[in-house]
Amino acid sequence: MFFTNYPLHKDARIRPSLLWEYDPDDFDWQAMRQVVVQRVIERGRMDDFYAALNLYGIDGFKEAIKNIPDMNRKDIAFVCTIFDINKEELKCYSKKQSPTVHWRS
Repeated sequence: MFFTNYPLHKDARIRPSLLWEYDPDDFDWQAMRQVVVQRVIERGRMDDFYAALNLYGIDGFKEAIKNIPDMNRKDIAFVCTIFDINKEELKCYSKKQSPTVHWRS
């Protein structure tokens, strides 16, 4: 796995700009795990990944990934490759619908 050295980065913090719409003084990091993980995947830097992995652990991070309801194809490919997850395990992959095909007239 790519992030195996995350325990060496104990000082890493998640940037407040990733969670700009939430009050940092009232934020429940455990209850909002899925939101945090999704933001880190979509817009995070290496320090954000290290901080989230230190906060939730590899297994907690992977579980949150599996329960994210919507991700673009590039992010799906990234998390499946980096975290060794089958795309069929992802909630967002199983919910994806086929592209709309218009009837021929």
